[in-house]
Amino acid sequence: MQIHVVKQGETLWGIAQSYDANIYQIVLVNQLDNPNVLVVGQTLVVPIPYREYVVQPGDQLWSIADRHGVTVQELAAVNNITNPSLIYVGEMLVLPYFSYTIQAGDTLWSIARKYGVTVNQITQANNITPTSVLHPGQTLRIPHSNRPVTEINAYITQINEQGRAEVLALGRNFTYLSPFMYSMREDGTITQMQEGALLEAARVHGVSPLLVLTNFSGGNFDSDLAATILRNPDLQERIIANLLETIRAKGYAGVNFDFEYVYPEDRENYNAFLRRVVTRLRPEGLLVSTAVAPKISADQPGLLYEAHDYAAHGEIVDFVIIMTYEWGWAGGRPLAIAPINRVREVLDFAVTVIPRNKIMMGIPLYGRDWKIPWQEGTIARTISPKEAVQMAANYGASIQYNTTYQSPFFRYTDETGQQHEVWFEDARSVQAKYDVLKEYGLRGASYWVLGNPFPQNWAVLGDNFRVRKL
Repeated sequence: MQIHVVKQGETLWGIAQSYDANIYQIVLVNQLDNPNVLVVGQTLVVPIPYREYVVQPGDQLWSIADRHGVTVQELAAVNNITNPSLIYVGEMLVLPYFSYTIQAGDTLWSIARKYGVTVNQITQANNITPTSVLHPGQTLRIPHSNRPVTEINAYITQINEQGRAEVLALGRNFTYLSPFMYSMREDGTITQMQEGALLEAARVHGVSPLLVLTNFSGGNFDSDLAATILRNPDLQERIIANLLETIRAKGYAGVNFDFEYVYPEDRENYNAFLRRVVTRLRPEGLLVSTAVAPKISADQPGLLYEAHDYAAHGEIVDFVIIMTYEWGWAGGRPLAIAPINRVREVLDFAVTVIPRNKIMMGIPLYGRDWKIPWQEGTIARTISPKEAVQMAANYGASIQYNTTYQSPFFRYTDETGQQHEVWFEDARSVQAKYDVLKEYGLRGASYWVLGNPFPQNWAVLGDNFRVRKL
């Protein structure tokens, strides 16, 4: 897979020709509604012919495998496909092998180095030995380069048929699915949710669901509700009992605690609660994780930060999701949602107190549209990355790219004369985030939130990683 940035005057036909790529494959993987309209600065994912394939209407896994000279089992294994009948138009599949014609001077070592594989992988794929003589014109099967294994969590708020369909379409990309949300009540009970269809869709793909428990009440995260529970051991025991009952009944693999705006004085109470939960859940083989605010120091002031004890969470729970997004929040000034320089600042601190193999880096799947000049009290509109590009096309805007933030943005004027500034994510910006994920050696990533069409992300993810299934 390659990432192309559209330049003035380019056409999709010309771009496809320059990469020797199939134009229809580019249209499908990027979900281009009108291939004749490109935006200057727009990114396009370009599949590499004979190494990647985008599912087309009418395709079945066996026909794709047959066309490329591989088995269904090989194709399914390299793409995390647990049910061969579930493939979707626009999915980019990695092909297990591609053909390479030997050139004069080639050696197994030089070929292996060129394509990021080992000599042993090439010899096994071709049933030859490391000492075999290579002849110019001879064809070898080259296995796809090794991709690091990572874990991916995805939060989802659409507890409906649309959400179920999205999980079915994207589930091979997830280790965990976190339906948002259950809330605790002051009497130690928890709210209910009708998420059965989501959980069934997750199981089809071998995705492990996590029950998300929050202190959300009355439309906001409630500091007083958190205090009521965290200061009363009896209520905590009731919460844990209710959690276990729901987890067992619905088949959750564990729990993710998203307690926000907890009073600073409840910091140790929160830690003690987590220890109590782990003591009860871990013997049953259940995972315990937390979601925490993006901090750059242990004593960072502010109600959002102070009760989130990175070091304690890193010691107590199985993994920690750091919410490295929302710098460009709806009620604030226009800004990248997850500026990569800010994300790095948070990770630079986090890795000093949390084991790297317990850190899940937050990644946003959305953008925002602000009215400018910005005024206090105005609220930005949340949009999907796909909608952002369509908006730029509709208003004749060129997309720019901030290299410090590693984020795309553009400005436009609407029909009423109102000016706007839009920040969003594209193939470049998520590639930058996956590069950071690998550089820091983290456990994985966590998406907020499904429901915002971003087709490029799944191709870029699959090009960079193999997603672990538990």
